[in-house]
Amino acid sequence: MSNAMGHPKLVTKSPVPSDIGVSQDIVKEVGLLPIKDVAREAGLLDEEVMEWGIAKAKISLSVKERLKDSPSGNYVVCTGINPTPLGEGKSTTTIGLAQALGATLGKRSFACIRQPSQGPTFGIKGGAAGGGYAQVVPMEEFNLHLTGDIHAVTAANNLLASAIDTRIFHEDAQSDEALYRRLALTAKGFSPVMKKRLVKLGIDPETPPEDLTTEQRSKFARLDFDVDTITWQRVLDTCDRHLRSVVVGVGKKETILPRGSERGAPRVQHSRETGFDITVASEIMAVLALTTDMKDMREKLGAMVVGYSKAKEPITADDLGCGGALAVLMKDAIMPTLMQTVERTPVLVHAGPFANIATGNSSIVADELALKLVGKDGFVVTEAGFGADIGMEKFFNIKCRASGLKPKCAVIVATVRALKMHGGGPPVSAGKPLATEYVEENVDLVIKGNANLVKHIQNANKFGVNVVVAVNKFKTDTDAEIEAVKKAAMDAGAFDAVLSNHWAEGGAGAADLARAVEAACIANDEANFKYLYDLDKSIREKVEIISKEIYGADGVDFSEVAEKQMTQYDKAGFSHLPMCMAKTQYSFSCDPAAKGVPTGFRITVREIRACVGAGFLYPICGDIMTIPGLPTRPGFYDVDIDTETGDVIGLF
Repeated sequence: MSNAMGHPKLVTKSPVPSDIGVSQDIVKEVGLLPIKDVAREAGLLDEEVMEWGIAKAKISLSVKERLKDSPSGNYVVCTGINPTPLGEGKSTTTIGLAQALGATLGKRSFACIRQPSQGPTFGIKGGAAGGGYAQVVPMEEFNLHLTGDIHAVTAANNLLASAIDTRIFHEDAQSDEALYRRLALTAKGFSPVMKKRLVKLGIDPETPPEDLTTEQRSKFARLDFDVDTITWQRVLDTCDRHLRSVVVGVGKKETILPRGSERGAPRVQHSRETGFDITVASEIMAVLALTTDMKDMREKLGAMVVGYSKAKEPITADDLGCGGALAVLMKDAIMPTLMQTVERTPVLVHAGPFANIATGNSSIVADELALKLVGKDGFVVTEAGFGADIGMEKFFNIKCRASGLKPKCAVIVATVRALKMHGGGPPVSAGKPLATEYVEENVDLVIKGNANLVKHIQNANKFGVNVVVAVNKFKTDTDAEIEAVKKAAMDAGAFDAVLSNHWAEGGAGAADLARAVEAACIANDEANFKYLYDLDKSIREKVEIISKEIYGADGVDFSEVAEKQMTQYDKAGFSHLPMCMAKTQYSFSCDPAAKGVPTGFRITVREIRACVGAGFLYPICGDIMTIPGLPTRPGFYDVDIDTETGDVIGLF
């Protein structure tokens, strides 16, 4: 039997095998459609597809130019309620919905999702391929390295970090003239990125290096970092709490004789305190997610502000001479990766920013390509990370603002399990058995917890899009509990609320959800779409609007550091940027233990970083960390390889 796309109809097993078991069954028993054929069926030309083995391919951005006059499809964002630490199946629903639209209903569809970080893959949460019979395959290739984009971000980020410390090292030891001589008075002269700095300084870029005045040479050569203002950190794609705060420059060779020292003065250690972030929190990852083409990416990378001079002038990657090299490292990463689901529907995987400490959405270019490829009557389901209070809010206020795209429907994923937790159920912890309340019927807990879902629906409605609630079915859910969720959703103003069983049944289990989404898109009026705030409001006002309107906070408290940063950003001309709030995903508040819909709380902003290249400011709230730690029993304990077959085992 065939599905609506003409491919083998999905045959499920009960009980459902592990995620990796399903993936390996599909690969070995059904077989993958050659990725070139997936591309052709999606409307791509052979010359637009760069195969990466049989299961993956990079897609050229030239598709945008070829299809620029073609109509775009229906744009759907998939988000969720505040989750438990186990996750509530948002990625699974994104994939299951796309499978239902394509393989079950016969619509042209794409899923657009993020590349998973290896931090949670080997830590606590797992990967992001979806799960059960609603996943991207082969899931081990999806979750491990993919096509190397995250590694490219790591390399680019750390090149810039090295450039910062190296520049300070040389500036602290050399005179202005010595610096200038080594930078510009060489056979190569001024490079293109150096000429960009000359223009910034008001100097004719065609002036020969030897003709600059002494004053001009000093301005060009000395960036004069105020090291206390440096916000750029090194990154790695691993959860490692011990790298949150480090000291660099403690080696025997990292000593200098400070410029101006008298003869015979002792050398001093050239060290400073800094730290690491996880790669997916890097501004370069945000640039990748928010860029529109190669030229735009080059400009964004060069415009990234890494710190300030002692004269309080912003210092950029281009000032350091790094912008072009960063773009070269990212030249392949800008192309989305094409894969397929268990039902052979197409998936574009691109970018991987976390939603709690970054923008939390896949790339603009992936969405743009997919919308053109599906055409007017097709559907693109793109995922917004974690709860709707952070991932969806950033999707609307940052990603849609940058792309100009208008979604027609927001799918909010809810589970009975998470709603019971929000209704006062016992804590849910990874690796521990669920309490009785979660495996036996308890409608009262669900009804109390529905307040969390209601708040998310109300928030989504503020942006003028139709909301469909997807109740992601677990085997322990009862009919009474599911009906309680659906009733609360409809009473709160959802367009529809639908039970979905895609994890166990694939696209067929999400067919009702797909029909509801199609109806919501038809009924939607794009003219109703709006942002939550105007960009011309102050930094303080924008943070307060998000905190009060989306989180339900009474107000915002800014630390002394954050107050100084707001003043600095105002003077630098950065106050017009949107806000990318970094806070816990487990609660509307900054307290992850505050479930349901907390009241009587305030948001604390401890610092605000400037991601000027990517195009947003980054308030860090509460105790949120920009590199996670590992639990006592990380996921890597279960991962191994079958040395006879080469199969990965134990990966979820």
